[in-house]
Amino acid sequence: MEAKARAKFIRISPQKARLVADMIRGKHVEEAVTTLRFTPKKGARILRKVLESAIANATQNDTIDVDNLFVKTIFVDGGPMLKRIRPRAMGRATKILKRTSHITIVLDEQ
Repeated sequence: MEAKARAKFIRISPQKARLVADMIRGKHVEEAVTTLRFTPKKGARILRKVLESAIANATQNDTIDVDNLFVKTIFVDGGPMLKRIRPRAMGRATKILKRTSHITIVLDEQ
């Protein structure tokens, strides 16, 4: 049995979130939570909340043993971008893309 959690429209660049997601892919759940707790990146705090949500979803299912869970898949997809304009020299303007992410975590038993 699998447990899944998804967070959508998170205001972090997918590239930055993937750096943290790669650290916990395939790890045991307790080890992954500990890793995220002591990682000094913004994405670690966000991913830990999604991971804890997936663990809570797993506890609702009686057939899943929470002690044997591991991170089966974790992926970060790009969401819609907020488009902003920054004034530049000589009357020009440049576009700033504020990126968002969709984070999905799937847990499974070993």
